[in-house]
Amino acid sequence: MRLLNFSPLRFLFAFLPLITACESAQDQQRLAALPQDSLVQVYFNHTESAEYKEPYRQQKRLGDDLEQTIVNAIAQADSTIDVAVQELRLPKIAQALVERQKAGVKVRVILDNTYSRAWSTFTATEVAKLPPRERDHYNEFRQLVDRNHDNQLSPAEINQGDALVVLTLGKVSWIDDTADGSGGSSLMHHKFVVIDGRTLIVTSANFTTSDIHGDFSNSNSLGNANNLLKIDSPKLAALFTQEFNLMWGDGPGFLADSKFGLKKPFRLVKQIQLESTNIKVQFSLTSPTLPWKQSSNGLIGKTLNSAIESVDLALFVFSDQGIANILEIEHQQGVQVRALIEPSFAYRPYSEGLDMMGVSFGNNCKYEADNHPWQQAIATVGIPQLLKGDLLHHKFGVIDQQTVITGSHNWSEAANSGNDETVLVIQNSTVAAHYQREFERLYANARLGLPDNLQKKIQLQKQCFQLPITSRPVIASSNRNSVVPIPNESKYQVSQKVNLNTASLEELEALPGVGAKLAERIITARQQKMFTSLEDLDQVPGVGPNLLQKLSDRVTW
Repeated sequence: MRLLNFSPLRFLFAFLPLITACESAQDQQRLAALPQDSLVQVYFNHTESAEYKEPYRQQKRLGDDLEQTIVNAIAQADSTIDVAVQELRLPKIAQALVERQKAGVKVRVILDNTYSRAWSTFTATEVAKLPPRERDHYNEFRQLVDRNHDNQLSPAEINQGDALVVLTLGKVSWIDDTADGSGGSSLMHHKFVVIDGRTLIVTSANFTTSDIHGDFSNSNSLGNANNLLKIDSPKLAALFTQEFNLMWGDGPGFLADSKFGLKKPFRLVKQIQLESTNIKVQFSLTSPTLPWKQSSNGLIGKTLNSAIESVDLALFVFSDQGIANILEIEHQQGVQVRALIEPSFAYRPYSEGLDMMGVSFGNNCKYEADNHPWQQAIATVGIPQLLKGDLLHHKFGVIDQQTVITGSHNWSEAANSGNDETVLVIQNSTVAAHYQREFERLYANARLGLPDNLQKKIQLQKQCFQLPITSRPVIASSNRNSVVPIPNESKYQVSQKVNLNTASLEELEALPGVGAKLAERIITARQQKMFTSLEDLDQVPGVGPNLLQKLSDRVTW
């Protein structure tokens, strides 16, 4: 019996990663710092090779201070600063921008329209109507700004702590993605800063406490796991400035000449050589009418298809079937594939993590038509163990410990064909070593495989699914001799139409091209007026003609 081999020491080692994860950050032993490339530097807010004192809760912790890295870069600006970020709520960054504005530096800021209103301007009635996630953001704001902890926000506290008020008082020019005359794109999801046309910051983190430092509602929170790149390259910075200028137009002027979403011209992948570093960049989104291989997800797939030995993924969302099919080819050819996915997305019906584990999980006895579980399932897929309230917000992959895929772009259809995003592919072993260490840190105590409760649900679903066991049609890989099955709708239970007036948030997010933000908008819209037609859906900000056509045969009311 296995119990005869029980060893107290072995038992301790088995649980050591979990014990370590529960220790306070200041008690953990720091690791030696890895060498940095001279032109491409990498930072992680959860790294174990650095420590800092978090400026708002005054807590000493392990990690790189991503906010201070951004502030330091801004402070060096001589002529221009361009910031494109979904959400900016950190007052230190806002104050740094105002200081450079006063020094004569031209500062421009682009935000997503959902986060372009100062929290301090919301009334109690408006706060009560916010979706739960946004209400949590508002409460986080109040705790950040309420410096004397009297549960009241004074004008002085607001002027110093509400980042958008700080920008406004400092006369910093900013717009959001409604500047093109629309209701806004699906998401202006960029997270980059360009300084003096040379220094570039690209990160997976929004400029918020929860994404960088941790939640005020939980003193143990260390923030969502995120990474940041600081790159010295005028050529690469010029490409990001071009992307910024397309969105900016005339700025806060009166012309609707800004270009977001599909209004931006399609651009192919660009390649920059920095000494020994090769960098490819592509900006999302890509029209669904164009070939998938030309899209940002296509760039990700092509990069993964070059793997020889290993692919390691740390992803917030993984829901793109094309990428999953390419990874299956790689696995069949002997490439080791490991993947960690944010727990709140890892086990949803559309998660490609389930495909990799060889299982299908439908919603109310319905599978997605293109669902394709791997025939050779892997046991190296799971979820990281993070502190309560913290999320895996990375969007990176490491190939053969030489190449990194990173940026703001989640590996989803919504990011590919709905959002303003950035994908970077960096070939540099020094840079890759940093991402590899971060992956190994997360993987060391990850929970792999399916949780018991999901296994039970899958077993129960077998009672309402009858999938014929037949060979599936195949297609050859783009540059390999291997083949991958093409999902065939006739072999699957095709999803019934989703009722816009009764669907849950998860059911709406499972629709093609509908991300979390648009799903919340749909729910908000139906609370004001029930849907009665596609024309009603078209009135929801972020639902354009292309998405409307895509959803026309998938929704009802």
